[in-house]
Amino acid sequence: GIVQWLSLKEHRKPNGLQIALGMDSRLTGPDIKNVMIDEFVRLGISVLDCGLATTPAMFMTTVMEDYMCSCGIMITASHLPYNYNGFKIFAKSGAADKSDIKTILEYALDKYEDRAESGVKLAVREADLIGDYSKNLARFIIKSTGMSRPFEGMKIIVDAGNGAGGFFATKILANLGADISGSQFLEPDGTFPNHMPNPENKEAMESISKAVLREGADLGIIFDTDVDRAAIVTDDGMEINRNALIALISDLVLRDHPGSVIVTDSITSDGLRDFIERRGGVHHRFKRGYKNVINEAMRINQREDKDSYLAIETSGHGALKENYFLDDGTYLVAKILIEAAKMHQEGKKIQSLIADLRQPLESREYRLKITRSDFGACAEGVLAAVDGLVEKNPAWSLADPNYEGKKVIFPGGWFLIRKSLHEPLLPLNIETDKEGLMDEIISKLKEFVKEQDGIEF
Repeated sequence: GIVQWLSLKEHRKPNGLQIALGMDSRLTGPDIKNVMIDEFVRLGISVLDCGLATTPAMFMTTVMEDYMCSCGIMITASHLPYNYNGFKIFAKSGAADKSDIKTILEYALDKYEDRAESGVKLAVREADLIGDYSKNLARFIIKSTGMSRPFEGMKIIVDAGNGAGGFFATKILANLGADISGSQFLEPDGTFPNHMPNPENKEAMESISKAVLREGADLGIIFDTDVDRAAIVTDDGMEINRNALIALISDLVLRDHPGSVIVTDSITSDGLRDFIERRGGVHHRFKRGYKNVINEAMRINQREDKDSYLAIETSGHGALKENYFLDDGTYLVAKILIEAAKMHQEGKKIQSLIADLRQPLESREYRLKITRSDFGACAEGVLAAVDGLVEKNPAWSLADPNYEGKKVIFPGGWFLIRKSLHEPLLPLNIETDKEGLMDEIISKLKEFVKEQDGIEF
Protein backbone atom coordinates (compact mmCIF):
# COMPACT_ATOMS: atom_id res chain seq x y z
CA GLY A 1 0.00 0.00 0.00
CA ILE A 2 2.79 2.43 0.88
CA VAL A 3 4.67 1.61 -2.32
CA GLN A 4 1.66 2.22 -4.59
CA TRP A 5 0.76 5.46 -2.77
CA LEU A 6 4.35 6.68 -2.96
CA SER A 7 4.77 5.72 -6.60
CA LEU A 8 1.80 7.91 -7.55
CA LYS A 9 2.87 10.73 -5.25
CA GLU A 10 6.44 10.75 -6.58
CA HIS A 11 5.47 9.92 -10.19
CA ARG A 12 8.07 7.17 -10.19
CA LYS A 13 8.15 3.44 -10.71
CA PRO A 14 8.77 1.44 -7.52
CA ASN A 15 12.35 0.59 -8.46
CA GLY A 16 13.13 4.31 -8.50
CA LEU A 17 12.13 4.77 -4.85
CA GLN A 18 14.28 4.75 -1.72
CA ILE A 19 12.59 4.25 1.66
CA ALA A 20 14.23 4.87 5.04
CA LEU A 21 13.10 2.84 8.06
CA GLY A 22 13.63 3.64 11.75
CA MET A 23 12.11 2.60 15.06
CA ASP A 24 11.79 3.61 18.69
CA SER A 25 12.76 1.32 21.57
CA ARG A 26 9.61 -0.84 21.60
CA LEU A 27 10.21 -4.56 21.79
CA THR A 28 8.26 -5.31 18.60
CA GLY A 29 10.19 -2.72 16.54
CA PRO A 30 12.95 -4.98 15.14
CA ASP A 31 10.56 -7.70 13.96
CA ILE A 32 8.23 -5.20 12.29
CA LYS A 33 11.18 -3.44 10.67
CA ASN A 34 12.61 -6.69 9.31
CA VAL A 35 9.27 -7.73 7.80
CA MET A 36 8.96 -4.32 6.13
CA ILE A 37 12.52 -4.49 4.80
CA ASP A 38 11.91 -7.94 3.30
CA GLU A 39 8.72 -6.81 1.59
CA PHE A 40 10.17 -3.55 0.25
CA VAL A 41 13.20 -5.38 -1.16
CA ARG A 42 10.88 -7.97 -2.74
CA LEU A 43 9.06 -5.11 -4.45
CA GLY A 44 12.29 -3.68 -5.84
CA ILE A 45 12.62 -0.80 -3.39
CA SER A 46 15.96 0.51 -2.16
CA VAL A 47 15.95 0.51 1.66
CA LEU A 48 17.95 2.55 4.16
CA ASP A 49 17.97 0.97 7.65
CA CYS A 50 18.31 3.76 10.24
CA GLY A 51 17.99 1.54 13.32
CA LEU A 52 16.98 3.32 16.53
CA ALA A 53 15.73 6.71 15.41
CA THR A 54 13.26 9.48 16.14
CA THR A 55 10.15 10.60 14.32
CA PRO A 56 11.57 14.04 13.38
CA ALA A 57 14.81 12.49 12.14
CA MET A 58 12.87 10.10 9.92
CA PHE A 59 11.17 13.03 8.18
CA MET A 60 14.58 14.63 7.72
CA THR A 61 15.71 11.62 5.64
CA THR A 62 13.53 13.08 2.88
CA VAL A 63 15.25 16.51 2.90
CA MET A 64 18.80 16.09 4.29
CA GLU A 65 21.35 16.46 1.51
CA ASP A 66 23.08 13.10 2.03
CA TYR A 67 19.79 11.16 2.26
CA MET A 68 17.03 12.60 0.03
CA CYS A 69 14.85 9.50 0.42
CA SER A 70 11.46 9.23 -1.22
CA CYS A 71 9.90 8.28 2.11
CA GLY A 72 10.79 7.93 5.78
CA ILE A 73 8.85 5.50 8.00
CA MET A 74 9.07 5.60 11.78
CA ILE A 75 7.92 2.48 13.61
CA THR A 76 6.45 3.83 16.85
CA ALA A 77 3.34 4.12 18.97
CA SER A 78 4.44 7.43 20.51
CA HIS A 79 3.05 7.83 24.05
CA LEU A 80 0.92 4.66 24.02
CA PRO A 81 1.76 1.63 26.23
CA TYR A 82 4.76 -0.56 25.39
CA ASN A 83 2.68 -3.33 23.77
CA TYR A 84 1.34 -0.97 21.07
CA ASN A 85 3.11 -0.21 17.82
CA GLY A 86 2.41 1.49 14.51
CA PHE A 87 3.89 3.64 11.74
CA LYS A 88 4.37 7.32 11.02
CA ILE A 89 4.91 7.83 7.30
CA PHE A 90 6.64 10.84 5.72
CA ALA A 91 7.00 11.94 2.12
CA LYS A 92 8.97 15.03 1.10
CA SER A 93 5.81 17.12 1.47
CA GLY A 94 5.32 16.03 5.10
CA ALA A 95 3.50 13.42 7.13
CA ALA A 96 0.82 11.23 5.60
CA ASP A 97 -2.54 12.62 6.68
CA LYS A 98 -5.91 10.87 7.04
CA SER A 99 -6.66 10.88 3.32
CA ASP A 100 -3.18 9.49 2.54
CA ILE A 101 -3.58 6.73 5.12
CA LYS A 102 -7.01 5.86 3.73
CA THR A 103 -5.46 5.55 0.28
CA ILE A 104 -2.59 3.41 1.61
CA LEU A 105 -5.02 1.04 3.32
CA GLU A 106 -7.15 0.75 0.18
CA TYR A 107 -4.06 -0.11 -1.87
CA ALA A 108 -2.95 -2.59 0.78
CA LEU A 109 -6.18 -4.52 0.27
CA ASP A 110 -5.50 -4.82 -3.46
CA LYS A 111 -3.36 -7.57 -4.93
CA TYR A 112 -0.06 -5.92 -5.88
CA GLU A 113 1.97 -7.89 -8.42
CA ASP A 114 4.71 -5.38 -9.31
CA ARG A 115 7.94 -7.11 -8.33
CA ALA A 116 11.66 -6.61 -8.67
CA GLU A 117 13.19 -7.99 -11.85
CA SER A 118 14.19 -11.63 -11.64
CA GLY A 119 17.65 -12.08 -10.19
CA VAL A 120 17.98 -8.49 -8.94
CA LYS A 121 19.54 -8.44 -5.48
CA LEU A 122 19.08 -5.13 -3.70
CA ALA A 123 21.42 -4.23 -0.85
CA VAL A 124 19.91 -2.84 2.32
CA ARG A 125 22.17 -0.02 3.47
CA GLU A 126 22.58 1.05 7.07
CA ALA A 127 22.80 4.70 8.08
CA ASP A 128 23.89 6.55 11.21
CA LEU A 129 20.88 8.83 10.96
CA ILE A 130 20.90 9.98 14.59
CA GLY A 131 24.60 10.83 14.33
CA ASP A 132 24.03 12.90 11.19
CA TYR A 133 20.88 14.51 12.58
CA SER A 134 22.75 15.42 15.80
CA LYS A 135 25.56 17.08 13.87
CA ASN A 136 23.07 19.22 11.94
CA LEU A 137 21.28 20.27 15.12
CA ALA A 138 24.59 21.07 16.88
CA ARG A 139 25.63 23.27 13.94
CA PHE A 140 22.31 25.12 14.18
CA ILE A 141 22.82 25.77 17.91
CA ILE A 142 26.43 26.94 17.41
CA LYS A 143 25.44 29.30 14.60
CA SER A 144 22.47 30.70 16.54
CA THR A 145 24.44 31.35 19.74
CA GLY A 146 27.71 32.39 18.11
CA MET A 147 29.52 30.09 20.58
CA SER A 148 31.37 26.86 19.88
CA ARG A 149 30.51 25.50 23.35
CA PRO A 150 27.38 27.45 24.27
CA PHE A 151 26.45 25.29 27.27
CA GLU A 152 29.82 25.54 29.03
CA GLY A 153 29.18 26.09 32.74
CA MET A 154 25.58 24.81 32.54
CA LYS A 155 24.29 21.58 33.99
CA ILE A 156 21.51 20.22 31.80
CA ILE A 157 20.04 16.80 32.46
CA VAL A 158 17.91 14.69 30.15
CA ASP A 159 15.21 12.15 30.97
CA ALA A 160 14.58 9.99 27.88
CA GLY A 161 12.20 7.62 29.70
CA ASN A 162 14.06 4.71 28.04
CA GLY A 163 12.73 5.86 24.68
CA ALA A 164 14.79 7.04 21.71
CA GLY A 165 15.86 10.47 23.03
CA GLY A 166 18.98 9.67 25.04
CA PHE A 167 21.23 10.78 22.18
CA PHE A 168 20.31 14.42 22.87
CA ALA A 169 22.36 14.30 26.07
CA THR A 170 25.38 12.40 24.78
CA LYS A 171 25.64 13.52 21.16
CA ILE A 172 24.52 17.15 21.45
CA LEU A 173 24.55 18.63 24.94
CA ALA A 174 27.81 17.04 26.11
CA ASN A 175 29.58 17.92 22.85
CA LEU A 176 28.48 21.55 23.26
CA GLY A 177 29.89 21.88 26.75
CA ALA A 178 27.03 20.91 29.06
CA ASP A 179 27.47 18.88 32.21
CA ILE A 180 24.96 16.06 31.68
CA SER A 181 25.74 14.08 34.83
CA GLY A 182 22.54 13.08 36.57
CA SER A 183 20.70 12.45 33.30
CA GLN A 184 18.42 9.45 33.64
CA PHE A 185 16.83 6.61 31.68
CA LEU A 186 18.89 7.30 28.56
CA GLU A 187 19.26 3.63 27.64
CA PRO A 188 16.53 2.35 25.28
CA ASP A 189 14.26 -0.20 26.93
CA GLY A 190 10.97 -1.05 25.27
CA THR A 191 9.31 -2.09 28.53
CA PHE A 192 9.65 1.50 29.88
CA PRO A 193 10.54 0.26 33.37
CA ASN A 194 10.82 3.65 35.08
CA HIS A 195 7.92 5.73 33.78
CA MET A 196 6.09 6.34 30.53
CA PRO A 197 8.11 8.67 28.27
CA ASN A 198 5.42 11.35 28.07
CA PRO A 199 5.71 15.05 28.98
CA GLU A 200 2.01 15.03 29.91
CA ASN A 201 2.41 12.17 32.36
CA LYS A 202 2.35 13.30 36.00
CA GLU A 203 4.78 10.60 37.17
CA ALA A 204 7.23 11.43 34.38
CA MET A 205 7.21 15.15 35.14
CA GLU A 206 7.65 14.53 38.87
CA SER A 207 10.62 12.29 38.09
CA ILE A 208 12.49 14.87 36.03
CA SER A 209 11.62 17.67 38.48
CA LYS A 210 13.05 15.69 41.40
CA ALA A 211 16.17 14.90 39.35
CA VAL A 212 16.76 18.59 38.57
CA LEU A 213 16.49 19.56 42.24
CA ARG A 214 18.59 16.59 43.39
CA GLU A 215 21.36 17.29 40.88
CA GLY A 216 21.30 21.08 41.21
CA ALA A 217 20.84 21.34 37.45
CA ASP A 218 20.17 24.53 35.52
CA LEU A 219 17.60 22.79 33.34
CA GLY A 220 15.99 19.43 32.82
CA ILE A 221 14.63 18.10 29.53
CA ILE A 222 12.17 15.26 29.03
CA PHE A 223 11.16 13.65 25.74
CA ASP A 224 8.41 11.29 24.70
CA THR A 225 9.20 7.88 23.19
CA ASP A 226 9.81 8.96 19.59
CA VAL A 227 11.06 12.47 20.48
CA ASP A 228 8.50 14.57 18.65
CA ARG A 229 7.36 16.04 22.00
CA ALA A 230 9.29 17.56 24.88
CA ALA A 231 9.03 19.63 28.04
CA ILE A 232 11.55 21.29 30.33
CA VAL A 233 12.06 21.86 34.05
CA THR A 234 13.81 24.92 35.48
CA ASP A 235 16.40 24.99 38.25
CA ASP A 236 13.73 25.54 40.91
CA GLY A 237 11.76 22.46 39.81
CA MET A 238 9.16 24.43 37.86
CA GLU A 239 7.55 22.31 35.14
CA ILE A 240 7.38 24.08 31.78
CA ASN A 241 4.95 22.00 29.77
CA ARG A 242 1.43 22.47 28.41
CA ASN A 243 0.42 26.19 28.56
CA ALA A 244 3.77 27.26 30.01
CA LEU A 245 5.73 25.59 27.18
CA ILE A 246 3.48 27.20 24.58
CA ALA A 247 3.98 30.59 26.24
CA LEU A 248 7.77 30.22 26.31
CA ILE A 249 8.18 29.26 22.66
CA SER A 250 5.57 31.87 21.66
CA ASP A 251 7.66 34.56 23.35
CA LEU A 252 10.69 33.53 21.29
CA VAL A 253 8.74 33.27 18.02
CA LEU A 254 7.05 36.66 18.45
CA ARG A 255 10.41 38.37 18.89
CA ASP A 256 11.48 37.18 15.44
CA HIS A 257 8.03 37.41 13.83
CA PRO A 258 5.95 40.19 15.40
CA GLY A 259 2.21 39.74 14.95
CA SER A 260 2.44 36.03 14.18
CA VAL A 261 -0.65 33.89 14.59
CA ILE A 262 0.03 31.23 17.21
CA VAL A 263 -2.15 28.21 16.44
CA THR A 264 -2.92 25.97 19.42
CA ASP A 265 -5.35 23.22 20.23
CA SER A 266 -8.69 23.89 21.90
CA ILE A 267 -7.85 23.42 25.59
CA THR A 268 -5.25 26.14 26.09
CA SER A 269 -5.90 28.61 28.90
CA ASP A 270 -7.27 32.14 28.83
CA GLY A 271 -4.08 33.22 30.57
CA LEU A 272 -2.08 31.97 27.57
CA ARG A 273 -4.31 33.96 25.22
CA ASP A 274 -3.63 37.12 27.23
CA PHE A 275 0.12 36.36 27.32
CA ILE A 276 0.31 36.03 23.53
CA GLU A 277 -1.79 39.14 22.91
CA ARG A 278 0.38 41.26 25.25
CA ARG A 279 3.33 40.37 23.02
CA GLY A 280 1.49 41.45 19.90
CA GLY A 281 0.60 37.95 18.72
CA VAL A 282 -2.73 36.48 17.68
CA HIS A 283 -3.90 33.39 19.56
CA HIS A 284 -5.92 31.06 17.35
CA ARG A 285 -7.44 28.09 19.19
CA PHE A 286 -8.24 25.19 16.90
CA LYS A 287 -8.90 21.45 17.15
CA ARG A 288 -7.01 18.88 19.19
CA GLY A 289 -4.57 16.79 17.19
CA TYR A 290 -1.09 17.93 16.21
CA LYS A 291 -1.79 17.48 12.49
CA ASN A 292 -4.89 19.62 12.89
CA VAL A 293 -2.99 22.57 14.36
CA ILE A 294 -0.15 22.20 11.85
CA ASN A 295 -2.52 22.07 8.88
CA GLU A 296 -4.43 25.09 10.22
CA ALA A 297 -1.21 27.12 10.49
CA MET A 298 -0.31 26.16 6.92
CA ARG A 299 -3.82 27.09 5.76
CA ILE A 300 -3.51 30.52 7.39
CA ASN A 301 -0.21 31.09 5.62
CA GLN A 302 -1.69 30.14 2.25
CA ARG A 303 -5.06 31.90 2.35
CA GLU A 304 -5.09 34.80 4.79
CA ASP A 305 -3.35 38.15 5.25
CA LYS A 306 -1.61 37.04 8.44
CA ASP A 307 1.30 34.65 8.90
CA SER A 308 1.64 31.81 11.36
CA TYR A 309 5.12 30.73 12.46
CA LEU A 310 4.11 28.36 15.25
CA ALA A 311 1.58 25.53 15.62
CA ILE A 312 1.59 23.77 18.97
CA GLU A 313 -0.56 21.46 21.09
CA THR A 314 -0.73 21.37 24.87
CA SER A 315 0.55 17.79 24.60
CA GLY A 316 3.96 19.19 23.58
CA HIS A 317 3.75 18.68 19.81
CA GLY A 318 5.30 21.94 18.57
CA ALA A 319 5.99 22.78 14.93
CA LEU A 320 7.78 25.87 13.62
CA LYS A 321 7.52 27.22 10.09
CA GLU A 322 11.31 27.58 9.95
CA ASN A 323 11.63 23.80 10.49
CA TYR A 324 9.23 22.51 7.81
CA PHE A 325 6.31 22.70 10.29
CA LEU A 326 7.71 19.46 11.68
CA ASP A 327 6.69 18.55 15.24
CA ASP A 328 10.22 18.02 16.50
CA GLY A 329 10.86 17.88 20.25
CA THR A 330 14.61 18.27 19.85
CA TYR A 331 14.32 21.33 17.61
CA LEU A 332 11.83 22.95 20.00
CA VAL A 333 14.17 22.33 22.93
CA ALA A 334 17.13 23.59 20.89
CA LYS A 335 15.32 26.91 20.30
CA ILE A 336 14.77 27.25 24.05
CA LEU A 337 18.33 26.21 24.91
CA ILE A 338 19.77 28.78 22.51
CA GLU A 339 18.00 31.52 24.46
CA ALA A 340 18.86 29.87 27.80
CA ALA A 341 22.57 29.86 26.90
CA LYS A 342 22.49 33.58 26.01
CA MET A 343 20.62 34.42 29.21
CA HIS A 344 23.04 32.30 31.28
CA GLN A 345 25.86 34.54 30.05
CA GLU A 346 23.95 37.50 31.52
CA GLY A 347 23.08 35.77 34.79
CA LYS A 348 19.40 35.44 33.84
CA LYS A 349 17.04 32.46 33.82
CA ILE A 350 14.76 31.22 31.09
CA GLN A 351 11.68 31.12 33.36
CA SER A 352 11.76 34.90 33.66
CA LEU A 353 10.37 35.08 30.11
CA ILE A 354 7.02 33.69 31.27
CA ALA A 355 6.84 35.36 34.69
CA ASP A 356 3.68 37.22 33.62
CA LEU A 357 1.83 34.11 32.42
CA ARG A 358 -1.40 33.91 34.40
CA GLN A 359 -2.15 30.33 35.35
CA PRO A 360 -5.72 29.23 36.17
CA LEU A 361 -6.51 28.69 39.83
CA GLU A 362 -7.60 25.16 38.98
CA SER A 363 -7.39 23.11 35.81
CA ARG A 364 -8.56 19.51 35.48
CA GLU A 365 -9.13 16.90 32.81
CA TYR A 366 -11.59 14.02 33.07
CA ARG A 367 -12.08 11.20 30.57
CA LEU A 368 -15.72 10.19 30.46
CA LYS A 369 -16.18 6.56 29.43
CA ILE A 370 -18.66 5.69 26.69
CA THR A 371 -20.23 2.33 27.50
CA ARG A 372 -22.41 1.88 24.41
CA SER A 373 -21.02 0.05 21.38
CA ASP A 374 -22.22 2.82 19.02
CA PHE A 375 -19.88 5.24 20.75
CA GLY A 376 -19.84 7.71 17.86
CA ALA A 377 -23.59 8.21 17.94
CA CYS A 378 -23.54 8.22 21.74
CA ALA A 379 -20.90 10.96 21.81
CA GLU A 380 -22.84 13.09 19.33
CA GLY A 381 -25.97 12.73 21.47
CA VAL A 382 -24.16 13.90 24.59
CA LEU A 383 -22.65 16.89 22.79
CA ALA A 384 -26.09 17.86 21.47
CA ALA A 385 -27.49 17.68 25.01
CA VAL A 386 -24.95 20.27 26.18
CA ASP A 387 -27.08 22.93 24.44
CA GLY A 388 -29.92 22.14 26.83
CA LEU A 389 -27.56 22.30 29.82
CA VAL A 390 -26.48 25.79 28.77
CA GLU A 391 -30.11 26.90 28.44
CA LYS A 392 -30.74 25.81 32.05
CA ASN A 393 -27.88 28.02 33.26
CA PRO A 394 -28.55 31.61 32.10
CA ALA A 395 -25.04 32.82 32.97
CA TRP A 396 -23.48 30.18 30.69
CA SER A 397 -22.87 30.52 26.96
CA LEU A 398 -21.40 28.51 24.10
CA ALA A 399 -18.04 29.73 22.80
CA ASP A 400 -18.02 31.17 19.30
CA PRO A 401 -15.98 30.47 17.25
CA ASN A 402 -15.40 26.92 18.38
CA TYR A 403 -13.88 24.17 16.24
CA GLU A 404 -14.62 20.94 18.09
CA GLY A 405 -16.94 19.56 20.74
CA LYS A 406 -18.81 22.04 22.91
CA LYS A 407 -16.98 24.77 24.81
CA VAL A 408 -19.03 26.46 27.52
CA ILE A 409 -18.08 29.81 29.04
CA PHE A 410 -19.27 30.60 32.57
CA PRO A 411 -18.35 33.41 35.00
CA GLY A 412 -14.87 32.54 36.25
CA GLY A 413 -13.94 29.86 33.73
CA TRP A 414 -14.89 27.42 30.98
CA PHE A 415 -15.21 23.74 30.15
CA LEU A 416 -14.79 21.85 26.88
CA ILE A 417 -16.23 18.41 26.16
CA ARG A 418 -15.27 16.64 22.93
CA LYS A 419 -14.89 13.26 21.27
CA SER A 420 -11.54 11.56 21.77
CA LEU A 421 -9.37 11.18 18.68
CA HIS A 422 -8.37 7.62 19.59
CA GLU A 423 -10.65 5.98 22.15
CA PRO A 424 -14.36 5.58 23.07
CA LEU A 425 -14.14 8.50 25.49
CA LEU A 426 -15.33 12.07 25.93
CA PRO A 427 -12.45 14.13 27.34
CA LEU A 428 -13.66 16.95 29.58
CA ASN A 429 -11.37 19.90 30.34
CA ILE A 430 -12.30 22.49 32.97
CA GLU A 431 -10.53 25.72 33.95
CA THR A 432 -11.62 28.00 36.81
CA ASP A 433 -10.31 31.17 38.44
CA LYS A 434 -12.48 31.34 41.57
CA GLU A 435 -12.11 29.50 44.88
CA GLY A 436 -14.59 26.63 45.12
CA LEU A 437 -15.92 27.08 41.59
CA MET A 438 -14.32 23.91 40.24
CA ASP A 439 -16.28 21.67 42.63
CA GLU A 440 -19.50 23.54 41.84
CA ILE A 441 -19.08 23.03 38.08
CA ILE A 442 -18.11 19.38 38.48
CA SER A 443 -21.19 18.76 40.61
CA LYS A 444 -23.43 20.18 37.86
CA LEU A 445 -21.67 18.16 35.19
CA LYS A 446 -21.98 14.94 37.15
CA GLU A 447 -25.74 15.49 37.37
CA PHE A 448 -25.79 16.16 33.63
CA VAL A 449 -23.88 12.93 32.90
CA LYS A 450 -26.30 10.88 35.02
CA GLU A 451 -29.08 11.95 32.66
CA GLN A 452 -27.23 10.71 29.58
CA ASP A 453 -27.44 7.16 28.26
CA GLY A 454 -24.20 5.23 27.85
CA ILE A 455 -21.69 7.54 29.54
CA GLU A 456 -19.91 7.39 32.89
CA PHE A 457 -18.14 10.20 34.74
